[in-house]
Amino acid sequence: MSDRPGFAVRRRIARVLLRLARWRTTGQVPERGILVGAPHTSNWDWVLTLLLAWDSRVRIRLLVKKSLFRGPLGPLLRSTGAVALDRSDPGPTIRRLLADAADDEAFLLGIAAEGTRGPGEYWKSGFYRISQQTGIPVTLAFLDVPSRTVGWGPTFELTGDVRADMDRLRAFYADKRGFRPENAIEPRLRSEG
Repeated sequence: MSDRPGFAVRRRIARVLLRLARWRTTGQVPERGILVGAPHTSNWDWVLTLLLAWDSRVRIRLLVKKSLFRGPLGPLLRSTGAVALDRSDPGPTIRRLLADAADDEAFLLGIAAEGTRGPGEYWKSGFYRISQQTGIPVTLAFLDVPSRTVGWGPTFELTGDVRADMDRLRAFYADKRGFRPENAIEPRLRSEG
């Protein structure tokens, strides 16, 4: 966690807004982690993730599709740590993030692995590949609308056994519900075979 002055102000803002909206936070954020955020079914997920980060006094590099950086939303996204991802050519962005991960002791990369807020069959596997390439553990971040909770779940290193690792994710996210549960995608990677 950072003790920089701006983080204290952000934390107070987050706590007031969360209290007014009747949401609570839970869990412990690691110093380094690939943060998998789910369920991702609404744009409100980003707002709650930002408030969770502010409440935890951390800055997350959150991968966001490049098209959202056009217009007035761009500066706001950049100021909150969002990283533009060109989905048609993600390589340059991912290589830069991997280089940052090697040098940054407090590296937190947030990925909405569902990749979309619409129905689909599989999660995007980027979080898995980045964790395997960097050796940085995965932290399961979540929101649950029925309980009005947003938080940090368990942190663990992936084993390389994709099915076993994803079974662990499925078990954790099984009881979490987003704003639009009908848009949720079961935690499953195409590579599970």
